[in-house]
Amino acid sequence: MTPDLFDPLLPDKESLTKGAVLLRGFACAETAELIEEISRITKTAPFRKMVTSGGQKMSVSMSNCGTAGWLSDKSGYRYGPRDPLTDSLWPPMPVSFAHLATRAAKTAGFEDFVPDACLINRYDPGTKLSLHQDRDEQDESAPIVSVSIELPATSLFGGMRRNDCPRRIKLESGDVVIWGGPARFTFHGVAPLVKGEHELTGPCRINLTFRKAL
Repeated sequence: MTPDLFDPLLPDKESLTKGAVLLRGFACAETAELIEEISRITKTAPFRKMVTSGGQKMSVSMSNCGTAGWLSDKSGYRYGPRDPLTDSLWPPMPVSFAHLATRAAKTAGFEDFVPDACLINRYDPGTKLSLHQDRDEQDESAPIVSVSIELPATSLFGGMRRNDCPRRIKLESGDVVIWGGPARFTFHGVAPLVKGEHELTGPCRINLTFRKAL
């Protein structure tokens, strides 16, 4: 046996399904730095509740960074280079964000992932994300990398059909989920966030999702 098998710094790697991996605690050491960067980004591109194509306001507050940002309004879902609130380019993605996403993807078996978009989602108590697929990215061969920060949440990880019964996965701060390949279009969501309080983020959960959008 090699010493690496007993290295306490190796992530707790759990296979969710073929093409989907959960890395327990992978980003724990970087949480404080991530929160500082999020604070800086959202001073320029504030959190907002976007409107769905059906005209309903989303319960999750969102912002973006990178060369492309995800947008939702009555005209549909898409990526765009500019923040519609300010008509300015989205803030650049911090180097630390990109490095984290690339390292996590590589650990999960996806080589050479370089994200150009990061969605920043803020969940307040009671907010949720309904089951959906990520289909707005032009590069569908690249994985999705999702990083949980602070308050725990229950992730819903389903199948290829909306009515497939989803698996409920408890996510703690620092956990990272990566899915791609045969799992790329898995339906996924987040159950209503349970009320809590954290010293760094207060009564909310932050989630970063990295994509190759363009």
